[in-house]
Amino acid sequence: MKILLFGANGQVGWELQRSLCCLGELLVFDRHTANFEQPDKLRDIIRRQRPSHIVNAAAYTAVDKAETEQEEAHRINTEAVDLLAHEAKRLNAMLIHYSTDYVFDGNKSNSYLEDDATKPINVYGKTKLKGEEAIQDSGCDYLIFRTSWVYSTHGSNFAKTILGLAQEREMLNIVHDQHGVPTSAQLISEVTALCMHRLMYDKNPDALGSEVYHLAPSGKTTWYGFAKYLLEETLSLGGSLRTSLENIKPITTDEFPLPAKRPISSLLNTSKLATSFDITMPPWEWHVRRLAAELLQRNS
Repeated sequence: MKILLFGANGQVGWELQRSLCCLGELLVFDRHTANFEQPDKLRDIIRRQRPSHIVNAAAYTAVDKAETEQEEAHRINTEAVDLLAHEAKRLNAMLIHYSTDYVFDGNKSNSYLEDDATKPINVYGKTKLKGEEAIQDSGCDYLIFRTSWVYSTHGSNFAKTILGLAQEREMLNIVHDQHGVPTSAQLISEVTALCMHRLMYDKNPDALGSEVYHLAPSGKTTWYGFAKYLLEETLSLGGSLRTSLENIKPITTDEFPLPAKRPISSLLNTSKLATSFDITMPPWEWHVRRLAAELLQRNS
């Protein structure tokens, strides 16, 4: 079993290095060793290594910058993914790929199912959706995991930004009218490994593979709820912040305009994944609490 992991130094890729190394021979590539804007070199890597599985954790994820860097976002999130899919088809390899809740417009009143109509409202979401479609059109074997609000102890993300700001500022204003589920990169990597192991040894893998699955913890919150819970946990564990909990103020999306529109609700229904692979999704608070503890330990 040979696994090629792209995007190895990103939030999800960093965790995947740990969770996939026990499944077979794992070869890792980051943006320096596998540039997704250089298709010929990317193709050469795949053809030279001839993997049984390609795991793609590489992506253009700068949601706001994508509004002005549309060509770059398209090359990385769509064109390079299309190349991976066709190379996987040629090798009869499986492609594992990560997509986003931003393929939806956010107007549904309850959580999105995998077969709900997609309608992205920003460039990032549009390029990620086209990447999904390229995989499905290629005819390769695949798993596509849509996830949301990804954070980790590694790399840059909302959680680490909020902790940094709370140590510098006396007051924070956080959007409270966008609903979703914070998802730990650690959870994403562990679920990926469980699903891949199941497919490797299942007697009927065709019943589970070549599907889109929603991957997120249970429960729901807002960016304000996410931030407040993280800071509450940090304080309860002995951390120190300049911002008091009383000075974390909820604001509306209109009060905090950004270049890219965000879905007001991007809740993902994960029952298909849980049922298909016999996986229990923990509450979103579980990994946020762990993040707070790990970052405090690291800083001390």
